[in-house]
Amino acid sequence: MAVNDPLGDLITRIRNAAARNKPKVSSPGSRLRTSVLEVLKSEGYIRGYSTVEHKDGRNEVEIELKYFEGEPAIREISRVSKPGRRVYVSARHLPRVNNGLGIAIMSTPKGVMADHAARDANVGGEVLLTVF
Repeated sequence: MAVNDPLGDLITRIRNAAARNKPKVSSPGSRLRTSVLEVLKSEGYIRGYSTVEHKDGRNEVEIELKYFEGEPAIREISRVSKPGRRVYVSARHLPRVNNGLGIAIMSTPKGVMADHAARDANVGGEVLLTVF
């Protein structure tokens, strides 16, 4: 099945698995998805992820979700920039998610990073998603 929005598919899989308290979820692999998962891991929203290669050439990413006292670490995850409407911001207008408690994951010329890292690097870009 063809997926028009691979990042939206990844977010939906994570949201659905967290709602059902699943320990792991798998998703088709890509460089963008891996970059987003690396930011989620470094910010402490997921335990980790691993890449699984299949014999037919496909690769999958298996994501270990993180829970604290039975509640998922990711309370809310939503897509900002969609295929039909891209959202770009300058370095001065980077968003703050829930007054700085959450993060916005951005695609910048220096790579995929969290909003506070983009603020430190003084670089803007496309706002991919927000996590709280």
